[in-house]
Amino acid sequence: MARMRGIAERVEHLLGQAVVATTPVAGGDICTSTRVRLSDGTSALVKTRAGAPEGFFEAEARGLRWLAEPGAVDVAEVLAVEHDCLVLRWIEPARPTAETAAALGRSLARLHASGADQFGAEEDGFIASLPLPNKTAPTWPEFYATRRVLPYLKLAADRGHVEPAEVEAVEGVVGKIVDLAGPDEPPARLHGDLWSGNVVWSSEHGTLIDPAAHGGHRETDLAMLALFGLPHLQRLVDAYRDEQPLADGWEERQPLHQLFPLLVHAALFGGHYGHRAAEAAARL
Repeated sequence: MARMRGIAERVEHLLGQAVVATTPVAGGDICTSTRVRLSDGTSALVKTRAGAPEGFFEAEARGLRWLAEPGAVDVAEVLAVEHDCLVLRWIEPARPTAETAAALGRSLARLHASGADQFGAEEDGFIASLPLPNKTAPTWPEFYATRRVLPYLKLAADRGHVEPAEVEAVEGVVGKIVDLAGPDEPPARLHGDLWSGNVVWSSEHGTLIDPAAHGGHRETDLAMLALFGLPHLQRLVDAYRDEQPLADGWEERQPLHQLFPLLVHAALFGGHYGHRAAEAAARL
């Protein structure tokens, strides 16, 4: 009860209106989530994390606002942010349908097409609980190799979560990444951590949450959706391609784009993820 009173007081201070009820929200391994009902009848989602690293929630808020700028896709609305607290407008969840998945596919295509100034981002961020380097690079292969694949390969190896042969397999891909990357494309505006848990479905559309936003290759978002699954994924992809066609060979390149999330999981959890990363490398 004391924790709930503390959250209510924090939200009242940040938003300048009374909280009339609080309810814990299940899910999330890193943050604690709470729904708060406000005196104006609306609700908000409050994410807190004790001992949050410097800039943790600020990076999430910055990414959400950047994704929302073009008005291309529904993105969780940031109401307030502090170093250990993020307040978002509540999204009433519903089951996804083929229609809402197709709508998200079209919106995602428009988001990517809205573009970014460069490969990377002005500031570093986080992926799950890990720091995420975003220093810009002149080409996508260089950015992806040096800011996405190699840092998490090293971290996973340092933690003993990947075997030497698995490291060698991934490094072999990095050595030929320019040839594997496909046709050059301008930087796309990416969510960057687009798995099913970071899409909240309402009765009308899918809303993006918890990004690792940056300028990158648009196939990365689609490859992550394919890796971890999403309801009505094929409808989403078909609608995306109707809005913005993909370059030939995009399906064969999916394992390349999946190396990053697999290595992040290997670094965090160990288990079979290092083996899966090596298997993805072997398919390229």
